[in-house]
Amino acid sequence: MLEAQGITWIKEQKTILQNIHFHLLPRECVGLIGPNGSGKSSLLKILSFLEVPTLGQLYFQGQPMPKTVPLPIRRRIAIVFQEPLLLNTRVFDNVAIGLRIRGITKGKIRERVNYWLEQFGVIHLSKQLALSLSGGEAQRVSLARAFALEPDVLFLDEPFSALDAPTKESLRTDLAHVFKSTQTTTVLVSHDFKDIEHLTNRALILLNGQVVADGSPSDLLRNPPKGEVERFIAHFASPPPFVQPRL
Repeated sequence: MLEAQGITWIKEQKTILQNIHFHLLPRECVGLIGPNGSGKSSLLKILSFLEVPTLGQLYFQGQPMPKTVPLPIRRRIAIVFQEPLLLNTRVFDNVAIGLRIRGITKGKIRERVNYWLEQFGVIHLSKQLALSLSGGEAQRVSLARAFALEPDVLFLDEPFSALDAPTKESLRTDLAHVFKSTQTTTVLVSHDFKDIEHLTNRALILLNGQVVADGSPSDLLRNPPKGEVERFIAHFASPPPFVQPRL
C-alpha cells in the first residue's frame, strides 16, 4: 500500500530522519514509537505527503510519487492530529466537509456521517458547535471525520496524548473495535507502548531519526534488541514502583 526507500530528511541543516526504509501492507496497522525528538511524527509527515524528503523515494500502491503529490492521491489518505482541527460549525458539518469537497451526494453524506458519529459515540452531539466540545469529544469527531472519508491509508499522529487517562482508555477501546471491523490500513504514531500493544500489528521503534527495531509489539517486549532499544522498551515493560500508602 505504501513504501519508503532510503528516506532522509534534513531541515535547517539538521538531520531529522536518516536512511529510513518502511513498508505498509493493506489492512495493516503499523505503529511508530519512540521518545520525544526521535523522528516519529516527522516520518508520518513524510509518509502522508505533508513534507518532501531530502533523499529517498515514496511509493503509493506501487507507484512512485513525485515531489508534488497529485490531489487525487492526497484525497485517498486521511490524517488525525494530536490536537483536533475542527471548524466553528456543527459537529455534523465538520464530519461532512471532506465528503462535500469530494462531491458525495447529500443522502450518502448524511448516511455516512451519522454512521461514523454513532460508531464513535457522539451522534447525540451532531447539532452542537464543534468548538464547544470537550477534548475527548473533539477527538472522537476528528476520528469520525477521517473514517467517513473511507481512506486507503489513515494516519494518526499521537491521537490520545492530550487526553486524560479514563478518556484515553475509552477511546482506545472504541478505536480498537473500529479497526477490527474495518481493517483500515493505518500508521499510528505514539509515545505510549499501550497504544501500540492494543492497536497495531507491527511496530517500528525510532531513535535519533533512525529505525532501530521492527516487529510485533509482543516480540519487541519479550525480545528487544540490546542496548538503547532494550532500555527504551524496559521503561514501558517495568511496573511502576510500589509506594506504601500512609495510614
